Amino acid sequence: MTNDEEFHGFMVLSSPMVNESIAIENARIVSCVPPAGGGALRGGAMGALRIIERGHVIVENGRIAAVGAGPAVTRAVSARIDARGRVLMPAAVDCHTHACWAGERWGEWEQKRAGASYLEILKAGGGILSTVSAVRAASRDALASQLAERLAEMRAVGTGPVEVKTGYGLDAETELKMLEAILAVRAVWPAPVVPTLLLGHALDRENPAQVADMCALLERVAQRVPNAAVDAYCEEGAWNVAMCRTLFAKARQLGMPVRIHADQFNAIGALELALEFGARSVDHLEASTASGMAALAASASIGVALPVCGFALDGRFADGRKLIDQGGALAVASNWNPGSAPSPSVQFAAALAAKHMRLTAAEAICAVTYNAACVLGLEGSTGSIGVGLRADLQLLAHRDERAYAHEVAGPGPDLTILGGELSVRVA
Repeated sequence: MTNDEEFHGFMVLSSPMVNESIAIENARIVSCVPPAGGGALRGGAMGALRIIERGHVIVENGRIAAVGAGPAVTRAVSARIDARGRVLMPAAVDCHTHACWAGERWGEWEQKRAGASYLEILKAGGGILSTVSAVRAASRDALASQLAERLAEMRAVGTGPVEVKTGYGLDAETELKMLEAILAVRAVWPAPVVPTLLLGHALDRENPAQVADMCALLERVAQRVPNAAVDAYCEEGAWNVAMCRTLFAKARQLGMPVRIHADQFNAIGALELALEFGARSVDHLEASTASGMAALAASASIGVALPVCGFALDGRFADGRKLIDQGGALAVASNWNPGSAPSPSVQFAAALAAKHMRLTAAEAICAVTYNAACVLGLEGSTGSIGVGLRADLQLLAHRDERAYAHEVAGPGPDLTILGGELSVRVA
């Protein structure tokens, strides 16, 4: 980006600020407190935020150099920002997105209004399959360009680090093209972009060797993206438990972590499979049973709720309240995609979680910052505010952090800093 480039309502002040120092003063600083032993915050600990009523954060060379109460009066800095009591909190971490796609699916909403279900559209060749056709036809550069535009939209509503899945290829070469597009954007984006290999998604009925092909693709890319998670959508009409088991066994053999889309519409054993493989996260959970949620709460895996799906599709939401009350770890993400979650806003997802999943504001903030960073293995570098961490921050328009979990359709933060790159919202 060039200096003072305006994009999606933000003025991006890039190169001169990245390597200089910024002091944000007079801010209500709100952040989770990572547990001493590391890992996600669980149960009641999700509701405990560290708050500095009138404090300062100093950013130097893209990282947080100091955090404290009062003004930074003794520190020489290149720029000072008076927060005027507004909330300064970590940028949201979107730990589950499908933001790399081509084509659009707005026509499906007419089908849904006429009574067609998500699975019925999928089985008829629409849904994910229509996006697959568009992605197969798109070039790597076109996919990368559209992904970068979407990341800019996400930044404008307060998101910093982002996970982006493959999954709209269904064949090895298109999945690889998607991965290349994600990596191309990661190389230039100011915040972490974490690729996930969603190699089990919709069924490619023209390829009976789909599972074997995806396992072979893992062999090809494992050394290039050794820490990338391997993901699968386990559901009726999509990949079944046996197919996912084969894929996950290959991932384990290669030392790669696994994640799973489980129990979105039906509880068919996906959650249990995830726990068997020690999945980093178990995502969706709308149809999970009471015993399944209890098992998840007792495990080391993190539940990831995707409430924008419930808002957009059918009014069903994961029971995040129960998961937290049973001592589990919960994250919340946008699930941005063209078919079931058409929203770039993690803040909107947090508000839905507060309303429909009965999370407190503090729990919702934890779920979209620190715990979301844990899903991506980034908690040691982002997702909270502390000396030495990346400067991935957002300055809200509000002086009470509870607004973050309750405001709907707001304009987004007044300011973001991603790795030292400052963006200011313009009218």
